[in-house]
Amino acid sequence: MENNKTPLAYRMAPETLDEYVGQEDIIGKDKMLYRLIKADRLSSIILWGPPGCGKTSLARVIANTTKNKFERLNAVNAGVADIKRIVEDTQNALLNPSGKVVLFIDEIHRFNKLQQDALLPYVENGTVILIGATTENPYFSVNKALISRSTVFKLKELTNEDVFKVLKNAITDTKKGLGNLGLVVDDEVLKMIAELSGGDVRVALNAIEIAALTTDMNSDGDVVITKEIAIECIQKKKVEFDKSGDSHYDNISAFIKSMRGGDADAVLFYLARAIYAGEDPMFLARRICICAAEDVGMANANALVVANAALQAIHQIGMPEARILLADAATYVARSPKSNAAYLGIDKALHDVGSMDTGTIPMHIRNAPVEDMKDEGYSVGYKYPHDFPNHEVEQQYLPDKMLGVKYYVPDETEEKLK
Repeated sequence: MENNKTPLAYRMAPETLDEYVGQEDIIGKDKMLYRLIKADRLSSIILWGPPGCGKTSLARVIANTTKNKFERLNAVNAGVADIKRIVEDTQNALLNPSGKVVLFIDEIHRFNKLQQDALLPYVENGTVILIGATTENPYFSVNKALISRSTVFKLKELTNEDVFKVLKNAITDTKKGLGNLGLVVDDEVLKMIAELSGGDVRVALNAIEIAALTTDMNSDGDVVITKEIAIECIQKKKVEFDKSGDSHYDNISAFIKSMRGGDADAVLFYLARAIYAGEDPMFLARRICICAAEDVGMANANALVVANAALQAIHQIGMPEARILLADAATYVARSPKSNAAYLGIDKALHDVGSMDTGTIPMHIRNAPVEDMKDEGYSVGYKYPHDFPNHEVEQQYLPDKMLGVKYYVPDETEEKLK
């Protein structure tokens, strides 16, 4: 058994492709990545996925499989000097006859542009076979030139069944796992830990290890792990995204689109995810205000009033009570009739103003702050609507060149404003 001081999550990491659990759609036996690793013909790749889904484990498998030199860096504490050192060692024919290195860079999104640019020529000429791991969307966080020379593989969150399988192996494995501790754990307890881990196998393994090491033997010499013990040992249920990551934008996008689509249940679900992950309530309130203006518009003008009132109140109240105001405003916006007529209208008007000759403002509606300007025609002929029945009067407001253009086209959902 490996050193007991080594965390269980590290000890249980797979060493071969056959030990790897999950990601069958990209690492299954009939898949390209499996064949490339097995044949040791891997080219540069980017592994993109949530924490604990197997990115580092896959790199470890590759390290044990490839005949090329293997190096590992963490972008948090590595720099250009580290890259140059590895390349120099790689190009030393005595130390490395193949002249190639498989370089695993964890959290590659943390490399700045200069550091990523330093990799580029060596990836391009094949000296470095890059394996980059990232939780962030690489199409936004990784140099486009590196992306174009690599294959991006999107790893998914592990299923509860995958995590359960890893846990089952961990408590029975006598060499690397906890099989020598006399653990008694029902499958239902393991399934609960798997579910609460949120697809992060490290969280699940840490929980079962803490439970095993902090629970006393009973009179029969068994270490019995109950649901109550497991719940005490597992971290707060993992949310699929962190508030600064790429999935933050996925969640807020789903929240907004659910409001736009009128699904109040989905709205509350995505709102709860955001709150649970520690999202700024003011950010959420501002998004609700924008949706009220953009998607509800004049179909229910009160939606913006409600959303803005929530924004102001949240600023004064804060969490946890702010969750109630957010829920009220978001569901009100979701259930309101929708119209984007004003939103479409202003964008069309902005386009015209910026791209064509729109003419001049009619003289009769121009400003005449001094009497002498009326001699020039300013404000002459203006009809004051309040002087007419129903406070309405027909007169020209648009420039001559824009007559007949329609920007605001209300639909049947809009309120009849009189």
